[in-house]
Amino acid sequence: MLVICPHCKKKHTIDEKKIPPNATKARCTSCGQSFALNIKRPVEEKKQKPVKKGETVTRKIGVSLSKGGVGKSTTAINLSAGLALAGYKVLLVDTDTQGQDSFMLGVKPKAGLTELVTGELSLKECLTKARKNLWLLAGGKALAGVKRMIDRKDYGGEMTVSEALQPVDKIFDFVVVDTSPGWDPLTVNVLFYINELMIPVALEIMSLQGLSEFLRSISSIQKYRPELGLQYILPTFEDKRVKKTSRIMNKIGKIYGERLCVPIRYNVRLSEAPAYGKTIYEYAPGCNGAQDYRELVRKVANDPKLLS
Repeated sequence: MLVICPHCKKKHTIDEKKIPPNATKARCTSCGQSFALNIKRPVEEKKQKPVKKGETVTRKIGVSLSKGGVGKSTTAINLSAGLALAGYKVLLVDTDTQGQDSFMLGVKPKAGLTELVTGELSLKECLTKARKNLWLLAGGKALAGVKRMIDRKDYGGEMTVSEALQPVDKIFDFVVVDTSPGWDPLTVNVLFYINELMIPVALEIMSLQGLSEFLRSISSIQKYRPELGLQYILPTFEDKRVKKTSRIMNKIGKIYGERLCVPIRYNVRLSEAPAYGKTIYEYAPGCNGAQDYRELVRKVANDPKLLS
């Protein structure tokens, strides 16, 4: 990498691999002055052990990106439904005030995450059985009040959702959390709860910019939660007819390596399924979208034989 001294403008070529991970300053060999060393480091990958059906270890996966329109809810729902079809006990948590997960699954919850966080109802009363092996903690407009409650706390506000979801541990094999676009108190709470992060990225330039900004925010959370790991980068809306798609895929692949998932191809069936309250496996099980999400389930569960 090329580093320019801000004092004497001397250019230095440095092997980035030899820079210590905690290095924040460098000294110019020409003028002898020290200056800040700003290096964009990728978020560290945390290896997670695969979960066997019936184990008491709960894997907590957040599907998040501050930019909207990248397929977060579609991914959260079809990942959760796919894991449930594979025989795992799965909880889907919707932290968006729009509450779209309920609509997309065709269910009408009587309660959800808000009532659990405020303590109005028990966990059992807040859960909605959406499918076999799949339960939902619904979001909705009432979550706006939860955001205000978090903001009013003098300390510990970032742990509000974690404390509410504590009874979930050891009940489910997977907890998949769907977040809203943007960066709000609930998104921060999710990042203090999950251990694995999945980021859907639409294959377009603006999404890459959103990814870069989001990862900088994640780094600030990791100072307090080093166990939070970026596990999956999921390209969405892949359209091989568009030339820039391949270039963007190659660029992401060079940066993220094994964390890069098989892309979700653009498929009109994925946008049609929510109108019928169905997952892609129910609405069009043979389409490209269903095949791609099955592949994602295999990667997450670390089992290539699932749903085959």
